[in-house]
Amino acid sequence: MQVENILQSKGAKVHTVVATAKIAEAVQLLSSNNIGAIVVVDANDAVVGILSERDIVRRMKNDSATIMLATVASCMTSDPVTCGMQSTVNDLMQIMTERRIRHVPVLDDGRLVGLISIGDVVKRKILEAEQEAAALRDYIAS
Repeated sequence: MQVENILQSKGAKVHTVVATAKIAEAVQLLSSNNIGAIVVVDANDAVVGILSERDIVRRMKNDSATIMLATVASCMTSDPVTCGMQSTVNDLMQIMTERRIRHVPVLDDGRLVGLISIGDVVKRKILEAEQEAAALRDYIAS
């Protein structure tokens, strides 16, 4: 199963923010859209980072009083791990596990076309296992 298949079923909507935005704006986007990460883009919509809830919480440990006034650039993960449309679910599982990340922006010819979360990957793996089990039951029954 490929990333392209996941995006076809989940949709390709990605919430983005610019690096100069304030953390308060990013928190509002995260909260109002019930999401765990926002892709950070430049003026040309090129991916320059990713900002997750984890990034904000880690920054709050040392700077809780002024965190909301800080810029996204000061908290984001620069140069995020990305994948392509042809990446497989297994590729993503390995990347997410090794890098200890939960969100991977999807690029197609350098253009942001989606965002895959760990939840998307788990959901797809469960679906694959259910389909395999059904196929085995059908095979045994025939």
